[in-house]
Amino acid sequence: MASDCIFCMIVAGELPATVIASDDRALALMDINPATRGHVLVIPRTHSTDVDDIGAEDLGACIALAQQIARRARRTLGAEGVNLLHSAGRAAWQTVFHFHIHVIPRYAGDPLVLPWVPAPGEPGEIAAAAAALEAG
Repeated sequence: MASDCIFCMIVAGELPATVIASDDRALALMDINPATRGHVLVIPRTHSTDVDDIGAEDLGACIALAQQIARRARRTLGAEGVNLLHSAGRAAWQTVFHFHIHVIPRYAGDPLVLPWVPAPGEPGEIAAAAAALEAG
């Protein structure tokens, strides 16, 4: 547990949260700043900063719980789709430095607009990045 981590404090029961599901490795709680109705955060019980830091078993538990919550959002809230989002680092909009996955139900006409608009990439740059990642 990191002493100054809000999510660690929630896991320890030191701060309140609306927990909707949990297991021995992860828990799902309602986001207090929701992007859409039913926005949930899935966090590991053990502190890790982001996707670079989390262990494989905790990551697996978090993604499995995120899948359960995504299915529930479609079934019980009438969501037409779901975004799963993890931000790793300040440049990727991470603000709480304890691994978490946003499970964001999506509805036609909802207010959430993500900043990325797909556009064709330069083929040579795509190939160069692919080669670097493959060799990595």
